[in-house]
Amino acid sequence: MAPFKNETSFLNASITEKMERVREILERFGFLNDTFPYQPELSRHAVVVAPLSCVFFLFFDIIRTLKDDNGIVWWSVHVGLIGFFSLFSHPLIWKPSYSNLSKWYVSWLFVALAYHLPSSKSVAISIRMNLSLFLTIFIFSIICLLVFHHIFSLVEYIFSCQNRKWPDIWIILQFSAVVSIACCVFLSHCRERPLEQRNLKDKVCSSLFCMRGENCGTIYDLYAKLASTSSESSPASSLIYSCWVTFIGLYIANYAAERSSPESGEKYKKNKQTKPDFLDMVPWYSGTSADLYKTVFDLIISAKVFLSRFDLRMYQTVRKQNPEEETQRDYLHYDFSKKEELWFDFMADTGDGGNSTYTVARLLAQPEIDIDSTQKEKLKRGDFLLIGGDLAYPNPSKFTYERRLLRPFEYALQPPPCHEKESNGPQCFVIPGNHDWFDGLHTFKRYICDSSWLGGWFMPQKTSYFALQLPGQWWIFGLDLALHSDIDVDQLDFFSKLAKKKVGEKDSVIIMTHQPDWLVDWYENVDSRNNGSDYQSKGKYVLDLIDNILQKRCKFRIAGDIHHYMHHSIVRSKESNSSQPKGMKERDYPQHLLVNGCGGAFAHPTHVFRDFKKSHGVFYKCEEAYPSFKKSKRLAFRNIWNFRKENWQFDIVGGIIYFTLVYSLFPQCELDHIFEVDSISGFLRAFFGTVWNAFMYVVDYSYVSLIATLLFLIVAVAFAPPKLSLKKRIMIGVLHVFAHLAEAIILMLVLEVGIETFVRFNLLATSDYHSLYRWHQSMFQKHIPVPIGIQNRLKRWTFGLYPACIKYLMSAFDVPELMAVTRSNICKNGMKSLSRRGAAIYYASTFLYFWVLSTPAVALVFGNYLYICINWFNLHYDEAFSSLRIADYKAFTRFHINRKGDLEAYTLAVDKVPKEWEEDPRWKAENSDELSHLRKNPSQWRAVASDQDPLNTVKIIDKFVITREDGPDDTSGSAT
Repeated sequence: MAPFKNETSFLNASITEKMERVREILERFGFLNDTFPYQPELSRHAVVVAPLSCVFFLFFDIIRTLKDDNGIVWWSVHVGLIGFFSLFSHPLIWKPSYSNLSKWYVSWLFVALAYHLPSSKSVAISIRMNLSLFLTIFIFSIICLLVFHHIFSLVEYIFSCQNRKWPDIWIILQFSAVVSIACCVFLSHCRERPLEQRNLKDKVCSSLFCMRGENCGTIYDLYAKLASTSSESSPASSLIYSCWVTFIGLYIANYAAERSSPESGEKYKKNKQTKPDFLDMVPWYSGTSADLYKTVFDLIISAKVFLSRFDLRMYQTVRKQNPEEETQRDYLHYDFSKKEELWFDFMADTGDGGNSTYTVARLLAQPEIDIDSTQKEKLKRGDFLLIGGDLAYPNPSKFTYERRLLRPFEYALQPPPCHEKESNGPQCFVIPGNHDWFDGLHTFKRYICDSSWLGGWFMPQKTSYFALQLPGQWWIFGLDLALHSDIDVDQLDFFSKLAKKKVGEKDSVIIMTHQPDWLVDWYENVDSRNNGSDYQSKGKYVLDLIDNILQKRCKFRIAGDIHHYMHHSIVRSKESNSSQPKGMKERDYPQHLLVNGCGGAFAHPTHVFRDFKKSHGVFYKCEEAYPSFKKSKRLAFRNIWNFRKENWQFDIVGGIIYFTLVYSLFPQCELDHIFEVDSISGFLRAFFGTVWNAFMYVVDYSYVSLIATLLFLIVAVAFAPPKLSLKKRIMIGVLHVFAHLAEAIILMLVLEVGIETFVRFNLLATSDYHSLYRWHQSMFQKHIPVPIGIQNRLKRWTFGLYPACIKYLMSAFDVPELMAVTRSNICKNGMKSLSRRGAAIYYASTFLYFWVLSTPAVALVFGNYLYICINWFNLHYDEAFSSLRIADYKAFTRFHINRKGDLEAYTLAVDKVPKEWEEDPRWKAENSDELSHLRKNPSQWRAVASDQDPLNTVKIIDKFVITREDGPDDTSGSAT
């Protein structure tokens, strides 16, 4: 549709043309597009017209008030409020229901505060006067729409014999609220339209809402009909009735037209197409997540208390020795050695965000990956998959395993029908991680050891540790470290017997553990803390297995736990021999150390570990790090601005903490010295001098704030990295708490100065409680005198709810007045003059506004703390990146044992994880009866944008070869 050339053509156009033009403009700016849910029940015309018209009328009101110099000053306060609202709501855009509640909450406080600004009086008076009318229209609109949908659904069922889905009740409530607000605003701005059309505002009122010539009605029409005892109806068309009928008619016409259109069914199905119901990344800093509290409980109770008394690994050993169990098969030892060559994959730390987990699973499920068309050999799907622990976050439970682990893998590679017990397809072997042990391995046993399938990967293992015999004299030992970072005696006995009886002297062993002790020990300064006296104090059985039992046969170690990729290769030199701890022999340590925890969990930094060069007296060099050290540092910078965006649920905890820190400082009655200064520098000196005095008051006199500060200090010291000495942890905790306390006191004083400013300009504390309701009653009786009989009947029919509802609804929009009146009483008569109920109301109303001020501040301070710790001091690598919830930078490693017996390693990675998926038509077109691992396109979903699909963006970030003849002193293992 061509744009309207001028204002006259726009006004002369039909309503349909106007609505289509408005829709075209909104679509151009992205307000209406296919990314929004398709809702044929919601009239787009009315929803577009109502808010834009309200803004249109308010704009004229603002222009009129700007003529006054004082109005300019107060409208600048409006701009500041809107700016702060934008700052508050920006991190919450497109977030779940809690953030929507937060935006409505802040909007309510904003409107309540705007009532008391002088430049808003003309607007506020109209809204106050129409508050009761708003409730009437709102309730009546809901009733009418419910009746309409009942009738329409009945007629539709009679003619089509199909049950059509009802509109969401929230849509009806939303539409009714928009229509009610629009009617009230139109009523206040169009009721006194002059006979001569002189400006754009009058033309809009006439063209849109005066449908019957010059007789448009007045503000008294609706109430006159209610009060009239005459049977004759008013000949005038009520403006409010005309406005309401316009929007309701638009809704009904739009709904009926879309439902009766022959294309509506196809469009409805297209927009309602099933999408993968993936879960978002785990909100580790959520103050409302029951899963996180369960994780803490399991870790403290189950892991720390019961694990020391009962270790499930002992039960596995007893069960294996049970004569009633099958004796023909060793459930700890699996033999693949008869194959001439073998492909297998390794990943770890999956089951976090659905998008990231499915991205890796989709790549693993492909029959082959061809990255370079010139490559002679394509990377075939592994004959089996190794998963190095941490299968689901944040805790092992039925919900997390089924939704975060099983579902993405089933989408990537479907299990066979009827869940057959055996399969010729790919297999899967899993070791548990620390998160899997939080419930004592109960969920892991149920879904891994006692189950048969992980998607289309067959799982034959029955224990949490295993050994795999591979071609080319290669072995894989999968160790279960539990929460002790070490294997138990039974595991050591099993692997030592296997090494002595079956592993040859020239065989090569790959040790797979959940935790990379070489990086963790270096980061935690284990070597320096032990001073070489107890070198095997941590993971001593694992080191005993490597050093004393396997010795030079252990050539390679792989692990997860840390969610990045780092590959180190050995460097032999005289310096490495001379650096051995006293009393220890030279170690035959593995040639290659590989960490790959990029299977689906949030990304961890690499720059924190860039200085790692030595483990157990052996020197290593970093061959590859992903993400790169430079990129890792840039990612850490996101904590400053993105902490609250990624952790919006932290608002609950942060706001409560800040309020308790300054609870004893409300109210601040002596603020005259701040208002008496005549310069900016003097204001700043007086302001921050008051901040210092408030801080000293907390130390010397307060109880609640001091106790809250001390508790916060204990938590901050405990939160500091345990690798540091107690003195350093206390120092970090004190600085951290001081920053938060200073910020909380400043915000407290900002709120108090703001209230005092309103009081001094006689905008607040001019009356008593329920002042807004009393003002409404006086204006109502003055301008719209309703007979006493009607008032009494309304009160009797509603059992007193009608006046009480209006009274308390208005008090909800008069929170600043309530807060200011109570504050003035406290400053005049002291806190003891308040009752407990009065004090509770005062602190509750104060908290409502202080929470809005504090939540962005606490996130900013905490985000800066994490950034400084991670990038300046290499501290909090886990905490600083779990806050970012980065789903990108996913990777897995594909191994190939060729016919020569050489081990080739390819690490494949995807920088950007897709967020939008659609059903792959190639998957749907294939024979559904065929087993999924035999299909050319085994995965159900593909990325909406083809240039973001993992199959098109995957790349090789690291490649190296360990030859079969490599010995402990040989460095011929190449890396590229």
